[in-house]
Amino acid sequence: MIRVENIHKSFGEEEILKGITTSFETGKTNLIIGSSGSGKTVLLKCLLGLFDPEEGDIYYGEKSIQEMTGDEKKDLREHIGMVFQGGALFDSLTVEENVMFPLRMFTKKKKEEMLDRVNEVLKRVNLEGANKKYPSEISGGMQKRVAIARAIVNNPKYLFCDEPNSGLDPKTAIVIDNLIQEITKEYNITTVINTHDMNSVMEIGETIAFIHKGNLAWQGDSTDIFKTDNKEVTDFVYSSNLFKQIRDIQINKV
Repeated sequence: MIRVENIHKSFGEEEILKGITTSFETGKTNLIIGSSGSGKTVLLKCLLGLFDPEEGDIYYGEKSIQEMTGDEKKDLREHIGMVFQGGALFDSLTVEENVMFPLRMFTKKKKEEMLDRVNEVLKRVNLEGANKKYPSEISGGMQKRVAIARAIVNNPKYLFCDEPNSGLDPKTAIVIDNLIQEITKEYNITTVINTHDMNSVMEIGETIAFIHKGNLAWQGDSTDIFKTDNKEVTDFVYSSNLFKQIRDIQINKV
């Protein structure tokens, strides 16, 4: 589990995060949602240790990241997997080499051991036989699956995903959502997903933190979010006609 307690983060005189307290549960897909400029990306970067908050604490298990030594932070980083927006694959490396990259960085495994692990995770994301292809030779959905394979190749305890469905068609996006959720449960990972995609909220929103103007404006799950009368949440959720129709269906079921 990851706990966030009273996090404040500013840039110059502008306060971006205004005292956020929440938690992200192990074995569940934990979503951070909100409009552009809400502060959700800054929160994600604080969780990753890329930004240092001026106030508050972030706990990985029982240990505050602010109190960790340099060696402890290095050890933590080795237990974190990251799926970047757009995939962020190395164009000059093959699929196999991309997935193997964290193993080369953080382990002293022999080449044969690394290759066995690469093949194992490629099989898990349904990319058997794609080892020697380059990112430019595969589809956007396949690139995201390579990015997921790379993120889990070191058996992380924590998985962070920044807009994992960016640039994907709705059908492929659902495949990626379901894959992330399946992996989360299989490996009992604490998964945190930064998104503004309401389809993802519906598909895999087991815990949801809604950020509005730097505040935690609402918490719940994919069922609760259609029942809340929080104006900021409803404005975000029902910004399209599709989800207005879903709301009406949910209301009629009650």
